[in-house]
Amino acid sequence: MDEIMNLLRELGELELEKVDLSVEELRLLFRPLMSFLPPQVPKAVAPVPAKPSSLLEAEFSPFVQEYPGTIAEVTLGATRADGGTRGRVVKIGGETAPPWHFLEGKFPNPPAIAGDVFDMPVPLPGPVRAVLGDAIEDPIKWAKLAVEKFGADLIDIELVSSDPYSKNTPIEESCKLVENLLQAVEVPLIVGGSGNPEKDAKLLPKIAEVCEGERVLLSSANLDMWEPVAKAAKQYGHVVLAWTSIDMAQAKELNRRLYEYIPKEQIVIDPTSAPLGYGVEYAFSIMERIRLAGLMGDAELQCPMGSATANAWGAREAWLHNPEMGAREYRGPMWETAMALTMLMAGNDLYITLHPAAIRTMKDVIRWLMGEGGEPTFFPWIGVK
Repeated sequence: MDEIMNLLRELGELELEKVDLSVEELRLLFRPLMSFLPPQVPKAVAPVPAKPSSLLEAEFSPFVQEYPGTIAEVTLGATRADGGTRGRVVKIGGETAPPWHFLEGKFPNPPAIAGDVFDMPVPLPGPVRAVLGDAIEDPIKWAKLAVEKFGADLIDIELVSSDPYSKNTPIEESCKLVENLLQAVEVPLIVGGSGNPEKDAKLLPKIAEVCEGERVLLSSANLDMWEPVAKAAKQYGHVVLAWTSIDMAQAKELNRRLYEYIPKEQIVIDPTSAPLGYGVEYAFSIMERIRLAGLMGDAELQCPMGSATANAWGAREAWLHNPEMGAREYRGPMWETAMALTMLMAGNDLYITLHPAAIRTMKDVIRWLMGEGGEPTFFPWIGVK
């Protein structure tokens, strides 16, 4: 046993091999390891350094990426000096860097907000009907409300009644409504067709003729029906909304065809905005890729983008009666606002919005991002005094 203890003192461990033990009682006594180690000489305690009285001065040099491409600047509307009758114009685009990367480029124009208006009463969620009241019966009254009270920068008039499978409103009657709308409001117009390709191929060129000089945004051209709209935009000096279905290759192909008639300064890309909860992350990624491709030099994608964030109301979570999800009066506008903010981070330049709380909130956020001051304006629309 003495030999074993000596080994433990020297090595701190003991290993036995090929040993048979035959004992009646075995006791193992474990002592603290330090008792087997040689005594340690205490080290001198280092003095505690004095606390710094100031921060170290160091220069911060953030990495700055340079982008060879520039997003085209598109002007919507024309004042009397430009041959139109609008009280003001709206310019979008012109960016030289990814969304809100102010250290890397310029953002000369804030994104614009359009109020969505229909030429006939359409099914709308309760929270939207509550704020619009009887204006949904009169598109002129609806448009004036969106501009004067909600603060919309543009009006998007959707001529859905012209659809042959709806009221089949004659083209002349739809044109007359647009003419009256031009007299009722002074902001630029977006004019949307029926959604029927055969009817829109006749309707939109006629709208372009009636609105000559006003530089309206014709909505929309797609791969199945683009040439009549492009020709009309070239002849009468308008802008085209180029619609594709969440596909960057399709967006490039459509712009390639439109370039045969009009320059990129007369095109706004609409890559489709899937509602929040129904693929918004996919729409975001396509928009982000389109913007980055344009900045990296892809001339076929160097156009500002538009988004119909009113599509958010297509998700049942925005309007569903469900107490567990909270009041619809708040949930619906928040749903639309969240979708619009998502597109804002992807580089979107133009929003077609339905609820006034979403319009006001987006304008407040954009103003803050652009470095402008001012108090929030959306509180009254969500019940906050």
